[in-house]
Amino acid sequence: MLLEFDADQRLWQETVRDAVSKQCPASLIRDIAENGVDPTPLWQSYLDAGWTELTDPENAVELAIVLEELGRATDPTPFLATLSQFAPLVGDRYDSSGAGTAVYSGVTANRDAQGWVLSGTDRFVLDGDRADRLAVVTPAGVFVVDASKAVTRRVEVFDPVLHVAEVSFVGAQVSDADRLPADTERAHHVALMGMAITMVGACQRVLDLVLEHAKSRQQFGVAIGTFQAVQHKATDMFVAIERARALSYFAALTIAADDPRRRLAAAMAKASAGECQSLVFRHGIQLFGAMGFTWENDLQFALKRAKAGELLLGGAAEHRAMIAEEYGRDI
Repeated sequence: MLLEFDADQRLWQETVRDAVSKQCPASLIRDIAENGVDPTPLWQSYLDAGWTELTDPENAVELAIVLEELGRATDPTPFLATLSQFAPLVGDRYDSSGAGTAVYSGVTANRDAQGWVLSGTDRFVLDGDRADRLAVVTPAGVFVVDASKAVTRRVEVFDPVLHVAEVSFVGAQVSDADRLPADTERAHHVALMGMAITMVGACQRVLDLVLEHAKSRQQFGVAIGTFQAVQHKATDMFVAIERARALSYFAALTIAADDPRRRLAAAMAKASAGECQSLVFRHGIQLFGAMGFTWENDLQFALKRAKAGELLLGGAAEHRAMIAEEYGRDI
């Protein structure tokens, strides 16, 4: 199992990076945050490029490459939820032309004469307010339903371009045909990997901005990047990002190969990404000085995206505990 990109994957990375830099610049993210600009044209460009068709498990690494670049750009579309949460749950019922997301908890399904009735609320659903379809995970199975059957309300979060919603079902009627034989465990691994590599991309953006600042900002007549204390913090950020990136792509490889290690690999990737964002957040803010706390600084968008990823799908401490328990069984 190789941990280096082959020629095709390197070309794919360059292609995606070039497209994202042109179509999703920092100015667009700021326009969305400040002026409410509609990101739909950007989402349509992903559809037109065929990026929403990366649903085959064998393409997990290629999907991870896209997600890292989108994390780096603070992507404002429902791509992450659609490709890493919705698509793995619905299998061949996936439609690449629409947005979807997963409702993981809080909803029950009860039998009645017409089929099934969904009831309950999940308070924090990524892109739940703008998805076309929902994959609802219940104790009775996974149901794919039209979003119109749910009551959704966007929840205000600190990331101004991230959509998180409260999704409720009040006696929503669904049929047996809506119930899917989904592999929820594998789908969960894809979701963890997707969130982890998105956080890695956001952290890389922070480091990029820090290095640019350290080279241009001068104190005592020299660039602050020449100071050893600054170099040490930047190096710590780089090491943390590389570690989280390696674990995220290893998780993608285990998913692509259907390797039984994928459960631990996905948890390790999410834990490492969570620890990475904590260090990058502290050092990134500190190396920018007071400028790092201002709204005018684009640093905030990457920091908030990385921090939001830590709070979704379980934090580093939760996944570290699971890993320790798993290894404890083998001792």
